[in-house]
Amino acid sequence: MQFGLKAVLALAVAGLTLAFCAPIFADSLTIKTVQGKVHGKTINDGKVKAFLGLPYAAPPVGKLRWKAPESPARWKGVRDATQFGAHCAQGHMFDDMIFQDSGPSEDCLFLNVYAPADAKASSNLPVMFWIHGGGYVGGASSEPRHNGDFLPIKGVVLVTINYRLGVFGFLATSELAKEGDGAAGNYGLLDMVAALRWVNSNIKNFGGNPDNVTIFGESAGSFAVSTLMASPMAQGLFQKAIGESGAAFGDLLGGESLANREKADDAWMAKIGAKSLADLRAMPTDKVLEAAKEKGRLGFSPVVDGRLLTEPVPEVYAAGKQAHVPLLAGWNRDEGSFMAKDMTAAKWKSMAGQLFKDRAAEFLKLYPGDSDEQATDSAIAFGGDSFIAFGTWKWIEAQRKTGDAPVYRYHFELRALPSKYHPGEFAFHSDDIEYVFGTLDTRPGETVRPEDRKLSEEMMGYWTNFAKTGDPNGSGMPEWPKYGKGDELIHLNNPISSGPDTLRPRYEFLLQGMPAFHL
Repeated sequence: MQFGLKAVLALAVAGLTLAFCAPIFADSLTIKTVQGKVHGKTINDGKVKAFLGLPYAAPPVGKLRWKAPESPARWKGVRDATQFGAHCAQGHMFDDMIFQDSGPSEDCLFLNVYAPADAKASSNLPVMFWIHGGGYVGGASSEPRHNGDFLPIKGVVLVTINYRLGVFGFLATSELAKEGDGAAGNYGLLDMVAALRWVNSNIKNFGGNPDNVTIFGESAGSFAVSTLMASPMAQGLFQKAIGESGAAFGDLLGGESLANREKADDAWMAKIGAKSLADLRAMPTDKVLEAAKEKGRLGFSPVVDGRLLTEPVPEVYAAGKQAHVPLLAGWNRDEGSFMAKDMTAAKWKSMAGQLFKDRAAEFLKLYPGDSDEQATDSAIAFGGDSFIAFGTWKWIEAQRKTGDAPVYRYHFELRALPSKYHPGEFAFHSDDIEYVFGTLDTRPGETVRPEDRKLSEEMMGYWTNFAKTGDPNGSGMPEWPKYGKGDELIHLNNPISSGPDTLRPRYEFLLQGMPAFHL
């Protein structure tokens, strides 16, 4: 009888333990947001909690197509947050973009939150807010290369977002300007601001610190970072910034005048037979995308709209009116790898003369072409400078001069092995993404070497250290010097090294005048 009583008591205690433990475990994956409760899942063998497909704005459809984002609806009960939300409507742009969601839609304003498994509301972890690239015309938060399996293990909360793209994100007609009290376009950028506001209101419950947010992005995402730093609407919503290969400091995606874009977009409307904004809003998604092809791949991009941007981005920095936050930025060695094909010394020298005329001799000293091999290397260098590097350099220089905050500059140099989408051994445009996220194994058809994993681990350390303190340096890591009067930068290679900038003469030459060059 005594044994039976003990057994009953033991079972009762066990039952109580389970009763208390089960809700605690469940609650760690059920988080309250302003809109309602969400229930996520664990990934990476339980090391990371993932909350996917969270709406940060109302669906921008029907009358809300080409409107600034509005607050999302509230819900009762618990919303499933174990699947990605739809990616934003887009045409096929880039072969290497793979999505893990249900497909494209205009109802796409979703974000994902990834946190360490033990994160709780009191954790107060730094937040890293990722803006994907794709020329403002492609991409999504569900791409495998920026999955959140690994970065949160370094002690951060990661947020990845969708935002409106192409014609849906950046159309700017005169009727839209009239409807918007003189402002039009930049809906994709306004989406980013809305997502940052959502983070400010909700991220604490996921374990993040709303007062320690780092915005970071690659390519168009980096252009967006430089733009958000210049936007009065975004300032105060983040405390640090990272830019990987891109800045709004040139003709490419740099932000043209609203007046010019109104004319161009009004002409486009007339050409496709749309007599009014109401006609455009009534057109099916696929018809709008098909009609947008009339303006080319980059026909719809940011403008100085008078709302998100009140003046061109470079002018904001020149006046010191941008966000005065620490900046970590740089680019890859072979951003211009697309220029490698069929280049010869004769062709290169001829091209130099056509582009730079009486400055050709000086140009060829900086980008020499005395052999076919040398000409190919110089073509890659100039292609990358024209495409991405020169604009990114100007951004870094501008922030150093007027930003009143530390700047850290990098050059990513480890050349990848040939793969399905990137033939040849290059540190190509976008090559750095999988290193930053620790997702090298998501690359199709590419061998991952020990030196790749080592550099990825080091870069994840630098990026997350910067998010924590505004300084990428940490114990046991090669020192990353501040970008100061000596132009010091770090070379992300195997091994990592640092030293003064040896390429500055190229950019000072290009400052004297950059000819029209069609990549």
